[in-house]
Amino acid sequence: MGKIIERVKLTSLFNPNKSVEVEAVVDTDATMVVLPKDIVEALELRKVREVKVRYANNKVETKPIYGVVTIELKGRSANLDVLVEEKGSQPLIGQVLLELLDLVIEPKTRRLIPNPASPEMPMMEIL
Repeated sequence: MGKIIERVKLTSLFNPNKSVEVEAVVDTDATMVVLPKDIVEALELRKVREVKVRYANNKVETKPIYGVVTIELKGRSANLDVLVEEKGSQPLIGQVLLELLDLVIEPKTRRLIPNPASPEMPMMEIL
């Protein structure tokens, strides 16, 4: 599908004075939001736990989870924890945030858009 890059605003939930805007890659094969350590430090997020992560090459590592960050994208926002990678790595948006914000990729234009079935606000499905 090609690389989709979006500008996102990140704000510390516990310290709203700490906020940054970054360019992030939207990766529908990824699960979580991934941020580099330098951005996490600038936002003064707090480490909440560690998880095992499996990469595309099947390598498994233990990585920290930090939170809580408010992520604003396409006029919608959600609060969530993020996986932390090395300083200078590419910020990444995965499926969890896309689901929470009810955003979809429009294949023809390769753009991230609000779900046409719920353009005014995110819709959650409880089945």
